[in-house]
Amino acid sequence: MKDTLQKELAGASTAVVVLAVLGRGANYGYEIVRQVNAEADGAFTWQEGTVYPVLHKLERQELIKSDWREVPSGRRRKYYRLTAAGRAALGEGTRQWELFNRIVVRLSGAAHA
Repeated sequence: MKDTLQKELAGASTAVVVLAVLGRGANYGYEIVRQVNAEADGAFTWQEGTVYPVLHKLERQELIKSDWREVPSGRRRKYYRLTAAGRAALGEGTRQWELFNRIVVRLSGAAHA
């Protein structure tokens, strides 16, 4: 049986996950979804509709910026990239998740893997 992540927990981390993917470099929505699903290895699955509202919110918060790029097929794609504030938010979000994980591990008495 494959490990799965509860929907509420996965939902609470959506913005940090998007920032983490963009921390690897500029990307477009569909590819962000594909990378997250590949890394999640079945623990959860995102649809494209999951990521676009998050991207728009992060852009309004000025944590990411976007620009349109033409790809070899001649189509245009909207690419997103982290701003300096976005990189700082990614660092803080990662720190928050690490802190939360440590608390849960301590409270449960489980060994940290």
